[in-house]
Amino acid sequence: MNLSKPIYIALAGSLLLGLLVTIILVLIKNLSATGLSGSIILLVSLTTVVLSLLIFTFLVRRYLSEKIKVIYGIITNEQVSEMPEVNFTNDTLAKLTEDSTEYAAVQQKQISELKKQAAFRKEFLGNLAHELKTPVFSIQGYVLTLLEGGLEDERVNRDFLERALSGVDRISNLLEDLDDIAKLETDRFKLNLVKFNFVQLVKDVFQELETKANHRNIKLKFDKHYEPTFILADANRITQVLVNLVSNSISYGIDGGETSVSINVYDKKKILVEVSDNGVGMAKEHIPRLFERFYRVDKSRERNIGGSGLGLAIVKHVLEVHKQTLTVRSTEGIGSTFSFTLDLA
Repeated sequence: MNLSKPIYIALAGSLLLGLLVTIILVLIKNLSATGLSGSIILLVSLTTVVLSLLIFTFLVRRYLSEKIKVIYGIITNEQVSEMPEVNFTNDTLAKLTEDSTEYAAVQQKQISELKKQAAFRKEFLGNLAHELKTPVFSIQGYVLTLLEGGLEDERVNRDFLERALSGVDRISNLLEDLDDIAKLETDRFKLNLVKFNFVQLVKDVFQELETKANHRNIKLKFDKHYEPTFILADANRITQVLVNLVSNSISYGIDGGETSVSINVYDKKKILVEVSDNGVGMAKEHIPRLFERFYRVDKSRERNIGGSGLGLAIVKHVLEVHKQTLTVRSTEGIGSTFSFTLDLA
């Protein structure tokens, strides 16, 4: 008999008890002078089976209902004493199995997410410590040199103070970027949406980064001539996006290379902006992690590239807050293209 259902368990117990009573009555009849007839034995046996079936069914259902109530208390995170009584039916166990499986899957997913968060937090703290350690040690070295006699030499003290100031600026920029990301992630700021000329904004960013580009002999340009194109966005934040993307393309560009910006209108409501370079590019496995805080594609060039390591993370958050898309295409040794959308005014 399949004992997968409570009623079958109760029935099996009742039949065994009825059989046991029947055997006992038959033995009593055969071993004593009592006048038990076959009909009486049958009646007592059937009565025993029916009564025991009712009692066993009640007790088994009551027992299982209490246990199921406890399990649902764990699943729903409620106080067992405050939960309503479980209406036990033949489908209750099947539903419990389904709910328990679903609960286990959710818990497993949460555990996986917590493990990822713990690993990310550990990596983030390690990266943050590394980013702060370099300028702090530099500043410490310059200050110690000045205290040990460098102050007496005017040429040395001015040079070392300027270098120390550069280290302080790097730390300040890092903290500002961290604050920006914190605000973007927790929605602690409001977008100041205004209408402005995006083409002019790109020209302004090119001018701002011209010195850095000239140092690497990299040309900043549009892919073609563009008429004024007006968009609706937070001008300061979009400037931040462009500065980070263009600056990043210069950092990973090649001497004598170029960085170009293209603007394409589509759907009469949006523009697609592409910032492309013919630099070192990157392997495909780096792209999924590219917008993580402090993630570096080329660890060996980390010190030469500079920056806070938060630029692309800020780009991602700014565009997400604007409810725009951001994609990356890159081929190692050929170059990279960052594409994002913006709303036309």
